[in-house]
Amino acid sequence: MSNAPAHNSSDDNTLPAHGSHGTSDHGTEEPGQELSAAEIEAVIDRILAKDAAAGRAARTDSDIEAQDPHGGTPSGRPLAGTAQAVSALDFQHSRFDGDQSDLADRNALRRQGQASLSTELEDVTEVEYRQLRLERVVLAGLWSQGTMADAENSLRELAALAETAGSEVLDGLVQRRAKPDPATYLGQGKAQELKDIVHATGADTVIIDGDLAPSQRRTLEEVVKVKVIDRTALILDIFAQHAQSREGRAQVELAQMEYLLPRLRGWGESMSRQAGGRVGAAGGGIGSRGPGETKMELDRRKIRTRMAKLRREIAAMRPARETKRANRKRNSVPSVAIAGYTNAGKSSLLNRLTDAGVLVENALFATLDPTVRKTETSDGLGYTLVDTVGFVRFLPTQLVEAFRSTLEEVADADLILHIVDASHPDPEGQIAAVRTVFGEVGALQIPEIIILNKADIADPFVVERLRQREPRTVVVSARTGLGIEELLEAIREGIPHPSVTLKLLVPYDRGDLLNKLHGNDAEIISLEHGEHGTLAEVRVREDLAAEVEPFIQHD
Repeated sequence: MSNAPAHNSSDDNTLPAHGSHGTSDHGTEEPGQELSAAEIEAVIDRILAKDAAAGRAARTDSDIEAQDPHGGTPSGRPLAGTAQAVSALDFQHSRFDGDQSDLADRNALRRQGQASLSTELEDVTEVEYRQLRLERVVLAGLWSQGTMADAENSLRELAALAETAGSEVLDGLVQRRAKPDPATYLGQGKAQELKDIVHATGADTVIIDGDLAPSQRRTLEEVVKVKVIDRTALILDIFAQHAQSREGRAQVELAQMEYLLPRLRGWGESMSRQAGGRVGAAGGGIGSRGPGETKMELDRRKIRTRMAKLRREIAAMRPARETKRANRKRNSVPSVAIAGYTNAGKSSLLNRLTDAGVLVENALFATLDPTVRKTETSDGLGYTLVDTVGFVRFLPTQLVEAFRSTLEEVADADLILHIVDASHPDPEGQIAAVRTVFGEVGALQIPEIIILNKADIADPFVVERLRQREPRTVVVSARTGLGIEELLEAIREGIPHPSVTLKLLVPYDRGDLLNKLHGNDAEIISLEHGEHGTLAEVRVREDLAAEVEPFIQHD
């Protein structure tokens, strides 16, 4: 693989060619002939349109060029253009998304690149999990199964994660290898090539598309001479940036601590407080001999203490969520959970259906805290919509455990709207990844509707393939509103309806009861006003049926 950064391409020389005079693709004027202002403007418009088309073609080109003999990808090819996990649309929001003030606040706090950062490892004496510095990164991954396109898609998703964390992706490398090297994850030769790429690009961080053992990360850092992090650390950093609620921040911190505990490390004398029987310059002198305690052991004890405190805090917050959930169940309010892969359009769909105005950003894991909104069907039946945290391939187990109370919203739902990005290169892989998490939280038995979102930019053949593969699908576009009416009808048919059919005679002085029959817990089949009151044929839920029992009319 060449050491050239991914953002350099031959397309950079396109513009000067458009500036030539004479007969060209942009006009038929002869050299020296003067053009009017309108003609010049028309020529410029054609040039810009052609350049924009060329840029889009470069971003969507999936042809695989010649690979290098060591199994790496061609220079820059995996990272050319926008990462495929992020939509290529410039226009992200509709009027249903509100003013998006949260997005403006987040963009104002986006981390900026720091040109002065050193690329050398620092001798830190604190815990291993230093603050991530992801301004200039190089990616590396293994191609151990599937096709080369699958490996590139995985690296593109890693690039999107890195960009979401606030970094600039400079280059990427994929090695064809059956299994990771036990010492350096990549092979020794490929690790040296990675070192050359880091040196050539001036990167300060390497991100590995997989989970690294502590020894692998340590050895690889010694080779490339810059900080190395894995996919799990990157996702945890994104969650730490985007968590807003008190419960969400506590859950993320607990996941970080669990990840950190086996990865503590340091260098030199500062990591030990054991003097033992040493004498002379190496010893601690009189009063320092004894069993002592290493600095690493102290750090581990502090982390375990903090983890125990976080677990108690999360456990204390759990009853509030369970109480709200119990109230919905007691009132027989159907719950519809919106779940799916990250950046599939869950928040956009919630805004379209309920005008919730939650944050919408073209980034991975933009929203972490669940949002609950109440709405109703076309025939007046009320239900709640719950927007949950997004999923991703190989979602860290620490996050699944830490966010279990949040993910239980999916397991307790009456219906799951499984949102799929139909424009993604591997939508079937997204579906499989999400269902893996469903299995971990016990939600596989919940009725599920596959929502094929972003249909306005998806390949129609891919959409049809998914419709043939899945038993219950609805094709929508949260951005344009395509298919929303069909989705609302599918929700109406999918949620539990009042099951008890009754004929009632409601006295005219019981307007409160008639008002309940017009509410979300009942469906009115017919109403007739008689001499002694209102005759109503209704379907109600069991709790309301007990309340109206004195007014039941028996034939």
